[in-house]
Amino acid sequence: RLQLLVVARRKMSAAMTAMAAAPIRAAFSRRAPRSKAASKASKRNIARPAVSEPSMVSPGVDPSVFTETELTASQMQDLASQRPVANFQSRFGDDEPRKGADILVEALEREGVDCVFAYPGGASMEIHQSLTKSKTGVRNVLCRHEQGEVFAAEGYAKCTGKVGVCIATSGPGATNLVTGLADALLDSVPMVAITGQVPRRMIGTDAFQETPTVEITRQITKHNYLVMDVNDIPRIVREAFFLASSGRPGPVLIDIPKDVQQQMSIPYWGPKVSLNGYLSRLPSPPSHPQMERVLDMIKDAKRPVVYAGGGCLDAAPELKEFIESTGIPITNTLMGLGCYPASDELCLDMLGMHGAVYANYAVDSADLLLAFGVRFDDRVTGKLEAFAARASIVHIDIDPAEIGKNKEAHCPVFSNIKPALRTLNSIIRADKPELDFSEWRADIAKQRAKFPFAYTETDDYIVPQHAVELLCEMTQGKAVVSTGVGQHQMWAAQHYKFDEPRNWLTSGGLGSMGFGLPAAIGAAAARPDAVVVDIDGDGSFVMNIQELATLHAENLPVKMFVLNNQHLGMVVQWEDRFYGANRGHTYLGSPDKDYAVTQDEADIFPDFVKICEGFRVPAERVVRKADLKDAIQRMLDHDGPYLLDVMFPHQEHVLPMVPGGGTFKDTITTGDGRTPETKDMKTL
Repeated sequence: RLQLLVVARRKMSAAMTAMAAAPIRAAFSRRAPRSKAASKASKRNIARPAVSEPSMVSPGVDPSVFTETELTASQMQDLASQRPVANFQSRFGDDEPRKGADILVEALEREGVDCVFAYPGGASMEIHQSLTKSKTGVRNVLCRHEQGEVFAAEGYAKCTGKVGVCIATSGPGATNLVTGLADALLDSVPMVAITGQVPRRMIGTDAFQETPTVEITRQITKHNYLVMDVNDIPRIVREAFFLASSGRPGPVLIDIPKDVQQQMSIPYWGPKVSLNGYLSRLPSPPSHPQMERVLDMIKDAKRPVVYAGGGCLDAAPELKEFIESTGIPITNTLMGLGCYPASDELCLDMLGMHGAVYANYAVDSADLLLAFGVRFDDRVTGKLEAFAARASIVHIDIDPAEIGKNKEAHCPVFSNIKPALRTLNSIIRADKPELDFSEWRADIAKQRAKFPFAYTETDDYIVPQHAVELLCEMTQGKAVVSTGVGQHQMWAAQHYKFDEPRNWLTSGGLGSMGFGLPAAIGAAAARPDAVVVDIDGDGSFVMNIQELATLHAENLPVKMFVLNNQHLGMVVQWEDRFYGANRGHTYLGSPDKDYAVTQDEADIFPDFVKICEGFRVPAERVVRKADLKDAIQRMLDHDGPYLLDVMFPHQEHVLPMVPGGGTFKDTITTGDGRTPETKDMKTL
């Protein structure tokens, strides 16, 4: 009797796992009604008839159309069902059965996928076999760890705006994607992650390399699927790509059991997506009265400022027109760098915890805050009650959940920022308002002159801020820059000036160390003509150092600019500022010989130059300021991957700094780890 109960429990668990493909968001993955003929075909493992002519598949529609145009529900469904690639010529005959894995790869081809980041395993090897036979030559960049591949897919997506694709096997392969999925969700990155799963009959039996991937990823994906019917693959892939790239972008996961990958079927490429609930919640273009109210608030303001985030990356031309026509100064979030040219005098650079004093001053003093594509993150706001306390707030965002979540808006606008700015700009052109904010800009300019992004000039040792500025100068500010997380990330954000969007790749919301190198790999694969530089820290770099093998094997010319202080620098800075410089396991060097004490290069640990030699990647180290410029030039001139290990003292701090939960009045602008006892240090 006990054995029967165990068997029954396992069968119920398997059934519930299959049902779990739609986590709460049931409307996203409801199956379309199936005909009797289709049901019979399924029983024979042969699907519905194929489209007789590939030309019957219409070219796809840019997902932005759904938030920029008034559409009926029927029009939205029809447009969302269209695949990007028209007139696709399959390597199979129209009525020729093929494996589920072949259908999956062809579905990716029909979505216009040209590159995936995939690591094979037992539950995904069918997909890899099909990838080797890709009709369009889909490239697989073989990263050496699943976390590397998901970060690479993020880098690909961030620098192009296209959907990044990664593929992993079941069990540990799938769980290794978790950090990247959470990272993509917080940073609104369009991504489709595909995982193998144990055969359907083994789901719920604790089989080898079985994990409940759908359940694990439910809260860190925009949506996820468990494919239990090979006939659903074309529809699910279309839905996944549409969900990932439309509305507020994010990651979507598709979990495919191995027996579904092996099942023979004839695909039907014309199914309608089943996303009625999701489509109905996408925002419509804003009305003229809404935008006229925004303009009225601008007319009444004396000290307006624009606070622009990652939601503006695809609206850079519209944002630039708005700023130029109004003369309103603009500050960017960490995720929004590049959406407005940093070289323009109206740009106040980054705001927030390590943002410019003059940017934070502008927000603190403003009487109108125009929040475009932002979420009022705690690293920006500090103490919420004191953030922009004097200002009326206009908040325009594509995600209604963000409006009023952290900070109440006086004028909330649920809209894609691009059509909102288009409408606002057209009203401004017609109205021709007389706006003069010159006194306000002059007031901010005084703060800029008084509190620039300053650092100590030296003659001998290297200061990291200077190193980043020199790199920016030598690349003319045009490189695609990725980073890990920590002090180096903030120095890169402060001192590398971006004039264009999608050249800045960083982990903002989750703050994932180890992001820099894999993200650079994704960028190099996506934009082979660009100079791609990973500005990294020694702590972050080591976390995915195995991807040096990927650089060599794929011959990706990523330049690695490692700012090395032998410590977890940002945590050390907090120890210096708030914990009396007591070290709580933040030293990363050799326990027997500290390079900071001996100044002997032989004591640097780990030795990145020797490690690179093992991976056949050229590398060198620089310790003196006088040698830095020539070393950077050698790195940039090298035809292929190259690592430059830049040594600097661990006492350097990222300034300015607003302590967590603090206000503008709490800003720290002086001091470093050399003087932990001075008045510049604070206590929590």
